[in-house]
Amino acid sequence: MDPVVYIAWSGMCAAVTGLLVFFVMQSRMEVILSKQREELAGARATLAVQQQSIEASLKNMEETTRRVALDQFIADIRVEERHYTREHKLLLNTKKVLVRQERIFFRNIPLSNWIEQEMPLEDGADPEQLSQSMSIFANALREEIVGPNQTLLR
Repeated sequence: MDPVVYIAWSGMCAAVTGLLVFFVMQSRMEVILSKQREELAGARATLAVQQQSIEASLKNMEETTRRVALDQFIADIRVEERHYTREHKLLLNTKKVLVRQERIFFRNIPLSNWIEQEMPLEDGADPEQLSQSMSIFANALREEIVGPNQTLLR
């Protein structure tokens, strides 16, 4: 019976050793797996930050592109204007009127019809200055580009 006890004892020691090795290897694998998960979480966080920065830079680029396109569009808009004096004769009375016509152009395409304004012209009045004060589109366009309280440098 002595050899049977040795064989059983050897088998039981082998089983216990196998269980110990299994638990040690299991804990080792869990440590390695936790380190890999930590590295993966760090990589995901880095990627998330990079993605946010790329999205922010794309948004800024789109805004810049829109602003440049709008500036180019506004630069291509111009106002064509002309003015002349007209005389109305009523019996003995002669009445002078300053007529100003304006229209808006985009490059060489007219965007509006001629807008005509008439203003009585008194003796000694400067037609050029009166014409500039009557402007509809030029003053509005100047205020749109520069601002209402600022002056446009020519």
